[in-house]
Amino acid sequence: MLLLHGFPESSYMWREAMATVAGAGRRALAPDLLGFGDSAADPPATWDRHLKAVGDFIEELDPGPLALVVHDWGGLIGLRWACEHRELVAGLLISDSGFFPDGRWHGMASALRTPGEGEQLLEALDRDGFGQLLGAAGDFSERALDEYWKALDSPEGRAGVLDMYRSGDFGQLAQYEGCLAELGVPTLIVWGEDDQFSPVAGAHRFKREIPHAELEVIEGCGHFIWADRAGRCARLVESWLETVG
Repeated sequence: MLLLHGFPESSYMWREAMATVAGAGRRALAPDLLGFGDSAADPPATWDRHLKAVGDFIEELDPGPLALVVHDWGGLIGLRWACEHRELVAGLLISDSGFFPDGRWHGMASALRTPGEGEQLLEALDRDGFGQLLGAAGDFSERALDEYWKALDSPEGRAGVLDMYRSGDFGQLAQYEGCLAELGVPTLIVWGEDDQFSPVAGAHRFKREIPHAELEVIEGCGHFIWADRAGRCARLVESWLETVG
């Protein structure tokens, strides 16, 4: 299984899911995306460069067919990789992300994409402010907040975040239309009912575009389902793995 995190998290978000995978006798791989967690910040960290880094990571390890688990930006990166390497995809678990050519950016993302405004937003943010901001959106331990702050704790890291958002052209996704359904692999869509960043309408759209997919909406939960409902998400992973084979 390959698990790809989003912003502003890191591979640390997958710790309970990975324990479940290991308990089932399977191998789990969870890299830190460029500039996140313990991966070095090396701008420009564009969408295409993230895609290449993930591809290089997989090619070097050569694990064979993968069950792919994605969240947030991990979906924008990982689902592109899946469509370009269809023979290596054994299953999909998509959570609180997007993959639509007509997608729209939420308020904070729009700010990050705006020259000047994005720089001011990140430069004004310190560890305490980051903790308050993220804590208002999800249930995070101090250890988790320390792990996720790493992405914003240097000028290079902040520049990488801006590069990622500003390179995000949803129009690039038009070339992958219909691809996820055509993969024909066991697919599970898991979403927070109250997600303010990736509204639950996106989950239902994924379901329409991948008719054979199963959909699980987590009530009373926002964007950060893997933090807020870690146990439930781990159980969903365990059940989904049984269908992957």
